[in-house]
Amino acid sequence: MTRDVPAPRFVVGDDPASGRAVARGPAARHGEDPRLLPAAVAVLVAANVLNNRVARRLAPVTSALAAGTLVGLARRSGLSWSEMGFGGGSRGVKIGGALAVAVAAVYSCGVLLPSTRRFFRDERALGLSRARLAEEALVQVPLGTVLLEEVAFRGVLPAVLRRSYGAGVAVAGSSALFGLWHVLPSLDMAAANPALGGLADAGSPASGRARVVVGSVVSTGLAGVFFHELRRRGGLPAPSLFHLATNSLGFLAARAARRLDRRGGRGAQPVGTTWKASA
Repeated sequence: MTRDVPAPRFVVGDDPASGRAVARGPAARHGEDPRLLPAAVAVLVAANVLNNRVARRLAPVTSALAAGTLVGLARRSGLSWSEMGFGGGSRGVKIGGALAVAVAAVYSCGVLLPSTRRFFRDERALGLSRARLAEEALVQVPLGTVLLEEVAFRGVLPAVLRRSYGAGVAVAGSSALFGLWHVLPSLDMAAANPALGGLADAGSPASGRARVVVGSVVSTGLAGVFFHELRRRGGLPAPSLFHLATNSLGFLAARAARRLDRRGGRGAQPVGTTWKASA
């Protein structure tokens, strides 16, 4: 006489991110939860609109809640921590730290050269008080921008796409979504940076805005591919530190560019005060 044996609560499989065997719940098997991807995209669309159009100053709160929601959905579906890139340890910190130093060097050269200095004159920094500048660099960028973007586009979304479609689609798909994520910020980019605004004004206003949006989407999508390689080599810490340096040091570079222009007798360009969440 035989009796039915209950199905195991967990199954063992290879983790695509690390190659190691990991225990997973039933929902982690191929194609088990088709609702995860649309749910994650819906969370990101809501956060994007809130951060860029509705409650810009509350971006750190919105982004932290969205990141926590994405991780919760992913864990509930059976994704492991390592699949989402929560690892890398000291290796990721070393890689990200070295790239942060490189960013500082490149920004310094760009600000010191008169021919490239104008591209650093961003109103998001120039129109802020010292207190608001510190808030941007130390709160808005780390919590309002880097946290959600790295968890979403280098963590959860690649893991979801890899599970169903493989590593190639995971990188391409999440990088493309990362580019589209920057559509709303790019609509304000020309107004925030006089140099980019001049490029956008070449032709009709509509075509100029379209060039800025397309350029932003393509460039950030390509950056997403590079960030994925960093994530592969050092987990989420590597692209997170590089991303943080790129954005936070940009505010300081803008202030430095204006100061050098004033010392050189060029005078300051008109600066607006409209603030928006960091891109």
